[in-house]
Amino acid sequence: YLKESTRRQPWFVIDRRVDQMAAEGVEFRTGTEVGSTLPFDVLLAGYDAVVMTGGAEWPRELEVDGRNLSGIHPAMDYLTQQNKRVAGDSEDRAAPRGTISAKGKHVVVIGGGDTGADCIGTAARQGAASITQIEIMPKPPERENKGLTWPNWPHKLRTAPAHYEGCERDWAVLTKQAVGENGRVTALDCVRVEWVHEAGRMQMREVAGSAFQMKADLALDARGNVRADTEAYQTSVPKVFAAGDMRRGQSLVVWAIREGRQCARAVDEFLMGSTSLPR
Repeated sequence: YLKESTRRQPWFVIDRRVDQMAAEGVEFRTGTEVGSTLPFDVLLAGYDAVVMTGGAEWPRELEVDGRNLSGIHPAMDYLTQQNKRVAGDSEDRAAPRGTISAKGKHVVVIGGGDTGADCIGTAARQGAASITQIEIMPKPPERENKGLTWPNWPHKLRTAPAHYEGCERDWAVLTKQAVGENGRVTALDCVRVEWVHEAGRMQMREVAGSAFQMKADLALDARGNVRADTEAYQTSVPKVFAAGDMRRGQSLVVWAIREGRQCARAVDEFLMGSTSLPR
């Protein structure tokens, strides 16, 4: 809850939940970095069980030529800054390694999903000159297959509120390289792709003659985990557990909630020998 985007959850709701948890006996220690301000061996020595739920903050790298140009950023670096500003932090505290702003820029968001939508909404509110979101997969159908049953996820086009704030969306687009001047990104070289069923799986092919260039002053990569048992949620260290995005990789909040409950059950069983908590 502490890291959930303010675009989807008002701060007063988060504060209310934190106050409730504190009243129930949870102690919050802010400004603490495990492994730095708090050595991990000290943590292990002081507690019977340790649960790691730090999210997936290490981004998946965008492996294209020109990636090191200034103006290309992981989505989490961009969104974290804005969350801190909204919370009232000074700019020095919100952006210690330099401000990332979309104001007056032509923004390209690489990748879809909730993170991409958050980038779009944030860029729009910062006053971007234009916003384009590109996705490597083909455009989904507007309506799902009604014959599809649970637990299969309905495959259909999803539009977040942020998309209505102003952006262009393009599908089946592969980023080939970033182009720049004086060390700063100015455009992305892209190509259209098609997906074909071959050798028992879907494979991507570039469409001949479909290369194009997209203007970009700011490129945000919205597409970063600890290995743990999926039943016991234990890592290779018996008393250390991991759950949520830190274990399974970037996913939805509902998965984080589910894994948190399952991990709590696993910890209870580890400490007590049995558990009555639901799975």
